[in-house]
Amino acid sequence: MPQQLGKTLVIANPMAHSGKGASAADFVERLLGSYESATEGFEVYRTTAPLDATLRAAEAAPYDTVIALGGDGVIHEVVVGLMRIAPEERPRLAIVAMGSGNDFARTLGATFNDPDAAIAEVLAGEERALDLGRVSADGGEATYFAETLSFGLDAAIALDTTDRRAQGTSQEGAGLFATSGVRLMTQARRGWSYHATLDGTAAKGSTVIFAIQNGPTYGGGFRITPQADPTDGMLDVCLSTKVPGLARALALFGLARVGRHVSSSIIDIRRASSITVEFDEKSVPCQVDGERLEGSSFEVEVVPAALRVIVPATTRFSR
Repeated sequence: MPQQLGKTLVIANPMAHSGKGASAADFVERLLGSYESATEGFEVYRTTAPLDATLRAAEAAPYDTVIALGGDGVIHEVVVGLMRIAPEERPRLAIVAMGSGNDFARTLGATFNDPDAAIAEVLAGEERALDLGRVSADGGEATYFAETLSFGLDAAIALDTTDRRAQGTSQEGAGLFATSGVRLMTQARRGWSYHATLDGTAAKGSTVIFAIQNGPTYGGGFRITPQADPTDGMLDVCLSTKVPGLARALALFGLARVGRHVSSSIIDIRRASSITVEFDEKSVPCQVDGERLEGSSFEVEVVPAALRVIVPATTRFSR
């Protein structure tokens, strides 16, 4: 028997995964309609514009469960919306991942691009309290990230993949990230100069990679911080301490696919709960869960146990 999701809101992006989100939303609607015992009533809301999911999720206090159906972008929007609700009224989150990267689904150990298996995992899943990251740029309003925040080359690559998906590329996942990476690698020859503090410890230099992670991967499975755990109350940081030459940069890029870049002498892996970073340039490439964030000065912190999330019953984090 499925678990009781209570009053349930499905926020679906019909355009996700090259339009396959539409049929996935229809499938979930039919399935929930056929299993009356799984919910105490449900609604399927299909987004029509950017930020639509955030606005709808911010109004979801009457619901017990919100299911985000789509890629990392719609999951990000739903998370931001849910965090606008007071903690005592905030619904729990579940996902049916239908996207190109699906990095948050990888962190949860959830099936992606298979709505039948994904909704079955939700119905048989377990609720866990997961951390989130919070970031503000240039003193502006804070936003949240479920998986990744990065600056520099990797952010430029992530934003390029978003643009290419919007233009209709047939590539997806790590293959899309890799081809964008090779094409943009020459832009990182000088790096980006920064001054940072990580839990009060100062750091400065010129870097091509500055990734702050809640989960292990970005870019469709690149294991940038292999030990990151979204339940440990910390953020994991990967940064390069030097600007490598093109050949070495390409080698590190390849090693990052499986997390082996961490053994390089120019890669520094750290953990912190509070991070500030300021770049010398007025605007540095920056992405938060794949979405563009403008600025040159950033304040970042972990929000421990911020959101209740339904994960597959087989998933075990370190805590």
